[in-house]
Amino acid sequence: MKFAIAIPARYASTRFPGKPLALINGKTMLQRVVETARRAAEDFDDIEVFVTTEDKRIADHAAEIDIPCIQTPPSCPTGSDRVLSALRQLSTWPDFIVNLQGDAPFTPPSIIKKMFQAFEENPNAEVITPVHQLSWQDLDRLRQSKSQTPFSGTTAVINAQGRALWFSKNILPAIRKEQVMRQENELSPVHQHIGLYGFRSEILEKFCTLDQGIYEQIEGLEQLRMLENGIHVQTIKLDLAEGTIQSGIDSPEDIERAERFLFEHGEPQ
Repeated sequence: MKFAIAIPARYASTRFPGKPLALINGKTMLQRVVETARRAAEDFDDIEVFVTTEDKRIADHAAEIDIPCIQTPPSCPTGSDRVLSALRQLSTWPDFIVNLQGDAPFTPPSIIKKMFQAFEENPNAEVITPVHQLSWQDLDRLRQSKSQTPFSGTTAVINAQGRALWFSKNILPAIRKEQVMRQENELSPVHQHIGLYGFRSEILEKFCTLDQGIYEQIEGLEQLRMLENGIHVQTIKLDLAEGTIQSGIDSPEDIERAERFLFEHGEPQ
């Protein structure tokens, strides 16, 4: 079984141009993501790790940190389209590919390993993505984060089998009797989505041929296109230490938060 980790890193971010080259405590964001991917790949024999970008500045930096880089057209509308464009330049396709966004520098390598293991156990899975059920304290932290940057952090609604029913930048579900639930349950009913996707390669190709749905356009979440078109998104539940969940870097303000996280928790494992 052949695996790959693709790191789409786009320079031309509307909210944060040059984001993958931004420094976080002395290292570029892209360097931190590459280090994560390399640690995740250590336990697998047939695995390929590469960056894909539309911009020469990022390609040059990839060469500096000694990671293969595949350049793709600026017209790729999403990270998934960029990954597919890169796949089409490879001589052989992997069976399963993880799309590790270049703005997710604090993804624990253990999560990526669990995604590969989940696919080994169920090679018929179409898309695999991780979620974490929030403690009440982590839910409070997410709410505080959204008071400053409303579009950071995504929540997921899942069924009893772990199949994703919906994703949103709003906090779902709304909790009508929260005080009662806080007294009766250690964990909140909210699952935070860890923005990481593993695709069976032919499902990625199918996904990228689909038109954007209305909800994807409204929320800015490409995974809603999967749900709107009947693609099965299987979640895997993570058990992460309280206070260690970090959303991706969406704005310059998030850099300060990221550096504070590093000071408090150290490097993700």
